[in-house]
Parts: sequence; structure tokens; C-alpha cells
Amino acid sequence: MAYESAQALFVAWISLISNFFLTLIKIGCGVLFHSTALIADGVHNGGDVIGSVAAIGSMKLSNHPADREHPYGHGKAEDISTAFIATILTGAAAFLIFEAIRALFDPATEVSVWALSAAIISTAWKWVLYVYTHRAAKKYHSKSLEATASDHLADIYASFAAAIGLSIGWVGEILNIPYSHFSDPIAGIVVSLLVLRIAIMMMIKSTNVLMESSVDELKQEEYKEVFLSFPQVKKIDILRAREHGNSILIDAQIRLPASYNIQEGDDITEEIRQKVMTRFPDVEEVLIHINPWYEGKEIVEPDSVPRLKK
Repeated sequence: MAYESAQALFVAWISLISNFFLTLIKIGCGVLFHSTALIADGVHNGGDVIGSVAAIGSMKLSNHPADREHPYGHGKAEDISTAFIATILTGAAAFLIFEAIRALFDPATEVSVWALSAAIISTAWKWVLYVYTHRAAKKYHSKSLEATASDHLADIYASFAAAIGLSIGWVGEILNIPYSHFSDPIAGIVVSLLVLRIAIMMMIKSTNVLMESSVDELKQEEYKEVFLSFPQVKKIDILRAREHGNSILIDAQIRLPASYNIQEGDDITEEIRQKVMTRFPDVEEVLIHINPWYEGKEIVEPDSVPRLKK
């Protein structure tokens, strides 16, 4: 686990360093060659630097062991980081839209091949970073890396839109196509809406975890299959699963024959717990409560079983 955490942090540092240099390149080229789209994209990348710092900090915090004040650990630090990155993306999208609309009313400027080259290089660089970070997020089950990968994907859209806008403007200048200089800000508006969509999706996902929402029903059915694979389990009164940082916490109430003694019941629940955690490595804990089952008698759910609204 410590090795995986170190590898995940290494990926986060790669993203931070890359975002820092891309920010300098984009803003520098944008100011030098008067490209509104490149400047806006560079400011967006500046927000990514802050997001990468937040991701690294949250990953280090989430790896801290449980303590008296946080008996369930610090896993949700990464969800807070994800919400923070989503907020940065929202602000960046709003800034990009503002700058793009303002650029529509600015005098037309000559498109620089160097600015176009910077946008193309940025797009390719971000694509490599996205693939690298996305694979690492899946491998190490890191929500901070997943959020960072989504951020890279948004950057790909922004840089690609800037490249397209600059390309159309450049070709338009060569062929004397009227209004071609509007392609840059229009592309910026389109990509800003895409970035905003990604930010909203990230915010919804992280907020659901912080609000203790359940994992999807398909996943819960897979957990139930493991429980019911034990013939001693006669019925599942309730099974709840929720995300806690990069892990899943499960609590369940099951029916075992009333004739079983405490030791037998404990042995069975421990077997179930181990099987679930072996099959699903992201499950950190399984809490099981036992209710008695009597053959031939109607099952009456105890008051301890929550009445959940559908």
C-alpha cells in the first residue's frame, strides 16, 4: 500500500511540474504573440497548478492512519480535493468565456505560427499526461489522480480549441477569408462550455461521496452475491455500501439459523468478510450484524433495519 501511494504521488508530481511549465509557455507565447486564446488557456493551466498542489496535499493526508479525531481515517481528503479542483475548473471556464467574448470585439491581430505551435505542442503534451494519469488513477484507486486526469482532459479540449482557432485564423489570413479572425474566440467559448461540463460532473461526484451516497446498485448486487454464496445465510435484511475516499465501507444485516451459537455466527461472518475483501480489493471494511432465522416462521424485520425511501 505504501509503495502504491508513493507511485501515485510520483504521478501527481509529474502533473504539477508539467502544468507549471505549460503555464509559463502558454502565457509567455500568448502575451508575446497577442493570442487571447493562448493567454486564457495559460491562465487555465495556472489553475491546474493550484489543483495539482491540492491533489498532492490531499493524497498525503488521505494516507495518514486513523486517529482519535478521525477513527475512519482521512480518506475523504481526496474527495474534498476533487471538489476544490472542480471549483478551480469552474472559475477557469468562466474566465475563458469572458476572455473569448471580449476578444470578439477586439481589433483583429495577425496569427503567429509560434503561438499555433505552442497550442499544438500543449495539446499533444496534455494527451500524454491524460493517458498516463488516467491509467495511474485506475491502478492505484486514487480519486485525486482521477480528478487530475479529468483536468488534463479539459486542458486537451482547451488547447485543441485554441489550436483550431489559431489554425483557421492563420489560414484565413493567407487566403483572405473574411471574419476568420473570429474563429479563435468562438472556439474558446465552445471549449469553455466543455470545461464547465467536466467541472460540474466532478463536483456532483465528489459531493455525493461527501454526502454518504451509496455505491451504484449493480455493485451492491455483486456484494450480495458473495453474501448469498454462503448457504448459512438465509436472507439479507439490508446491505449498504458507501465510498470513503478511495475505499468502500459495507455494513449489512443478515439472517443465520437461530440454532447457531455465537462462535459459529462469528466464524461465518468472518468468512464472508474475508471473501468480500478478497474479491473486491477496494473494500476496506465489512461490518455484519446477525439476526435470527427460524425455519417455517414468518420473518419480521427488527427495528434496527432502516426503512429506506426509494
